[in-house]
Amino acid sequence: MKEEKIITPANGYLMLFVFFLLFVGSIAALIVTENFNFVIATFLAVFIAPGFVMVQPNNSRVLLLFGKYVGTIKKNGFYWTNPLYFKKKISLRASNFDSERLKVNDKLGNPIMISTILVWRVQDTYKAAFDVDNYENFVRVQTDAAVRKLASMYPYDNFADEGHTEDITLRSSVNEVSETLEKEIDERLSIAGIEVLEARIGYLAYAQEIANAMLKRQQATAIVAARHKIVEGAVSMVEMALGELGKKEIVDFDEERKAAMVSNLMVILCGDKDASPVLNTGTLNH
Repeated sequence: MKEEKIITPANGYLMLFVFFLLFVGSIAALIVTENFNFVIATFLAVFIAPGFVMVQPNNSRVLLLFGKYVGTIKKNGFYWTNPLYFKKKISLRASNFDSERLKVNDKLGNPIMISTILVWRVQDTYKAAFDVDNYENFVRVQTDAAVRKLASMYPYDNFADEGHTEDITLRSSVNEVSETLEKEIDERLSIAGIEVLEARIGYLAYAQEIANAMLKRQQATAIVAARHKIVEGAVSMVEMALGELGKKEIVDFDEERKAAMVSNLMVILCGDKDASPVLNTGTLNH
């Protein structure tokens, strides 16, 4: 048998009444009649006692008879089973697993620190009990393996200056990366009958040895991008200014004066500090 079998054993309260009837009744009869044949009923009551089992909500009991799988009790309640059954408890509740921070390389080869948060639960008790040695340890090991594979699939971030323009990155594409991670872990844990409820990255950062360098690189990239926008806007404003002056014929510029005006406007618009004006009391040529 390689599939889970759900069973519902006998009512435990009815068998509890039978147990007390046999146990108390046999002892009372033995005392009153002094007939030792009632000892058999006492031993029968003792034999019945190990068969009682209580299943709490979102728990299960896997039943084995001399190594053979009999079935699984998933419905909560008080039951009585064959006293010779071995009863293995498996929780069906959702469990959280916060993996350790792993040091791995991303798609570009940069060392990063990454961890994941996994929410899982047992769906198939047969697979969890018999297809893997220890399903809880199996979850931990396979989750770490899936995180290592995920990190190698995507870069930590985009670097347009080197020509890396990946659409999906570990830092910015949270939803896409989480979906890929959840799918990868689910495929690995299906052999153990584990259902993945949620999987997402819990921690993500560059490794310590390159963290400062990558921070400076990000800052430099941001500064260059900002400068690019400033220059683009300044050129547009200078073009507009020259066009309006020429259109309204306020000043007639030759090429040399246009160049001087463009230079002055670009310095003012692109400078880090406010420009200090200098008043010219002479002519435009002096």
